[in-house]
This record gives sequence, structure tokens and C-alpha cells, in this order.
Amino acid sequence: MVMRSVCVFCGSRSGARPAYTTAATDLGRMLADQGWRLVYGAGDVGLMGATARAAQQAGGQTFGVIPAHLMHREVGKRDLSHFVVTENMHERKKVMFMNSDAIVVLPGGAGSLDEFFEVLTWRQLGLHQKPIFLLNTEGYWQPLTGLIDHVIAEEFADDSLRDFIRTVDDLQELSSALRAALS
Repeated sequence: MVMRSVCVFCGSRSGARPAYTTAATDLGRMLADQGWRLVYGAGDVGLMGATARAAQQAGGQTFGVIPAHLMHREVGKRDLSHFVVTENMHERKKVMFMNSDAIVVLPGGAGSLDEFFEVLTWRQLGLHQKPIFLLNTEGYWQPLTGLIDHVIAEEFADDSLRDFIRTVDDLQELSSALRAALS
């Protein structure tokens, strides 16, 4: 049986609310418990570090990808099951995407938004069929989903754009959705 992998895009900071770190930690543990490999940005800071440490502590496999120029800033986590250093951000996103079966986006900043919109655009263009989930911890992604509704209402995208994203409010809902998507 082939191990399934879940790509997690998330902040290199912890954010303003403790619930963000709790969600990241619970996600890392859940991925390990389900036997799914965590694919992420290889940092040991913020939500990235919390997710990876929890997955490792629960016995999970981890696949981290970091560009050389972020090794110091994001504290590259070298004790992962797989650790890949890329030349740039574009290569990082490609390697993460190519080594995953589903994408989960936790709260994060501009980098997480960049990663989200790139995989969403690829999906819109028919370049992949991987499911994309927004973990809407404490309503974090409400402004983003509102923006997507606005883009559709202003006719810059078809209604189908909304179908490429599933917003889930908690880890239990995410776990069920991932099990369905990865089975």
C-alpha cells in the first residue's frame, strides 16, 4: 500500500491566537495517526514547526522542502524523514506539490496565500485534481472566501472556482474529508 501524503501550507509565525498553534499541533498528530506523511516547508518555526514536531512525536513521516535562502530564517528542520533544499521558492512549491495527494492550508501570511493561489490556479486550469482544504480556525479564512465570492460575482471566475476549495471549521471535519478524498 502506497503511503498518502498531505501538503500543509501554513505560517512561519504562530499568529495572534493560541488556537492556530493548537490546530497545527493537532493536525500534525492527526496526520501521523492516520498514517499519512506530512509534506511541508521544512521550517522549525511558527505553525510549520508546530505541525512537524507534532507529527514526529506521534511517529509520523515528514517530508520538508526549503529553499537555501530560508534555511536560517525559517530554521530548516534537518531531523525530518526527508529533507530537501531547493534553489528557490518556485522549486519549493513544485516539489511540495508533486509529493502530495491533498493540500491543507492553515492560517498564514503572504507566503501561504501565494502557495494557496498557485495550487488553486493550477486546479482551475485543469493541471491537477488534488483536493484543497482551508482549515478555517476561528474564522481565519472568512475574508479569503469572501474575496473568492467577490471574484466570482464580478465575473473574473466561474462558479466552479468555489468547488475547488473545501473550507472546514475544525480538525474532525478535516480528518473526515481527507479520509474520503484519500481513500
